[in-house]
Amino acid sequence: MPPSLSKRCIAESFGTFWLVFAGIGSAIIAAGIPVVGIGYIGVAFAVGLTVMTMAYAIGHISGCHLNPAVTLGLVLGKRFPAKEVLPYWIAQVVGAIIAGRAIYFIASGNPTFAIGGFGCNGYGLHSPTGYSFAACLVAEVLLTFFFLLIIMGSTDQRAAKGFAPLAIGLGLTLIHLIGIPITNLSVNPARSTGTALVLGGWAISQLWLFWLAPLVGGALGGIFYKLVLAEHELPPVTEKPVAYSA
Repeated sequence: MPPSLSKRCIAESFGTFWLVFAGIGSAIIAAGIPVVGIGYIGVAFAVGLTVMTMAYAIGHISGCHLNPAVTLGLVLGKRFPAKEVLPYWIAQVVGAIIAGRAIYFIASGNPTFAIGGFGCNGYGLHSPTGYSFAACLVAEVLLTFFFLLIIMGSTDQRAAKGFAPLAIGLGLTLIHLIGIPITNLSVNPARSTGTALVLGGWAISQLWLFWLAPLVGGALGGIFYKLVLAEHELPPVTEKPVAYSA
């Protein structure tokens, strides 16, 4: 018997908490330590590891979306029922918000802590390296689009079994290696919301882009995979083996 919607939403909330707390928490707490800080590469791998570990932990329960853009892309790719989008989105955002508060509580326990940008996503003056609005928009759409292709391709019935979490986790790592200098990388509206609500101010005023762009990219990725890359032909009929007798 498949898990109930309530159990799946609880799994999504805990999984998204882990994504934000461990993945984004690594950027806020561990990235900037002099000499031994993990830097961009460490943060990228941390985020990828959060998704990979949760995919193995709750993938069989909720599908391990952890991301409103992924949920939308899977709906448009005919992999997930549209009627369950809103409960999943609520669960994901709640998990991210709680994680953002938990990170702030722990990080602020250090007397030298300064909130800075708090890992928030931004464009223009609030881009980590000053990328324009247009560049940030295109980057977020493209990177979310390819993330959906990785997810849908690695979980396709024709794909090798058991390797999807590795492909998805490493794919998200690669996406972060590209996108962190541009926007601090979102590709996930829940993740963006969880940190923006802690920082407030400009992070909230720019949050709309980090809902719009990932949702557009996720939708395009799901539609493209369904229309172009998915298997549309019926599988060949397997012939019954011929039985020979003496």
